[in-house]
Amino acid sequence: MSTADVRPATPADVTEIARIQLETWRAAYADVLGSRTVAELDHADLERRWSGAVEHPETAVYVATEGRFTVGFCVAGPAPDEDVAAADGSLPADAGRTGLIATVLVEPRWGRRGHGGRLLAGAAAGLRERGAERGITWVPQSDPATLSFYRGAGWNPDGTVRTLDTGEKTVRELRLTGTLELRLTE
Repeated sequence: MSTADVRPATPADVTEIARIQLETWRAAYADVLGSRTVAELDHADLERRWSGAVEHPETAVYVATEGRFTVGFCVAGPAPDEDVAAADGSLPADAGRTGLIATVLVEPRWGRRGHGGRLLAGAAAGLRERGAERGITWVPQSDPATLSFYRGAGWNPDGTVRTLDTGEKTVRELRLTGTLELRLTE
């Protein structure tokens, strides 16, 4: 059996991160974001964006590996005020100690092997090391698999909703919040 691991991403991982996002979004998110929106994604553009994220000092990008293959990635960092704020715009007392899990993606063919949980746990540990005490993320309401994944980690909707316009579809997202003290059982 191959060894599974999570590690910080390096500039050498950018091509694989972009490939995984492209393949995963095309396989799993065309119905959520719109087929045209997903079809218009450009690998070179994604590589440029991921290169910036990997090198950004406030952002932590992690990759999941199995054997010699990169199979998923996760992005985490400080939660911007607009992501932490209540619907009325007020900030909670712990706003400065809240981390954002921007995305956890595992290529579908590598799913159900614990990679997502390891990525989330690794990102949560990194956020704790930076002083965060809780985490938030945004998940499309129409994505039951991702909602179930976060609920399984003890993260739940907190009642805050936002709407994104992809130019093709309107996506309603739920804000989930949870502990950064994650413990994996194998």
